[in-house]
Amino acid sequence: MDTALDLREHGGADAYFRDCPSRMVLDLLANKWTMLAISALGAGRLRHGELRRRLDGVSPKMLSQTLRTLERHGLISRTQYPTIPPQVDYQLTALGESVRAPMASVKAWAEEHADELTDARRTYDDREPPTPWYGSPIPASRLSRS
Repeated sequence: MDTALDLREHGGADAYFRDCPSRMVLDLLANKWTMLAISALGAGRLRHGELRRRLDGVSPKMLSQTLRTLERHGLISRTQYPTIPPQVDYQLTALGESVRAPMASVKAWAEEHADELTDARRTYDDREPPTPWYGSPIPASRLSRS
């Protein structure tokens, strides 16, 4: 019997339920380019090229997809100016600002603990693989015929 309180019955969200809309939000926010773009825009309005230079390693296509997704979800706004060549810049909305601090904490934690995680991964990768439970033959002396 499941005794967990289903918050959806009371107008709340519960990301542990597969159909909860908050899972889409978690999926959006857990993306590295989302996190880095929101962090970069926390400093203020930036143009596409400035963002591309700030987010070292992001492809132009991935940056455009990320910015479009963030705009679609109301986290950033895009402003296009009628100039030649066209100038476009991006900035966080109030909703984007509200998620900036928690994401900055995750980014800071990642920067602080990256070496520890790298060491742990190396230790894990260097160890002998465990013998699968089915990998050792059962000695004949342990087999019995009844």
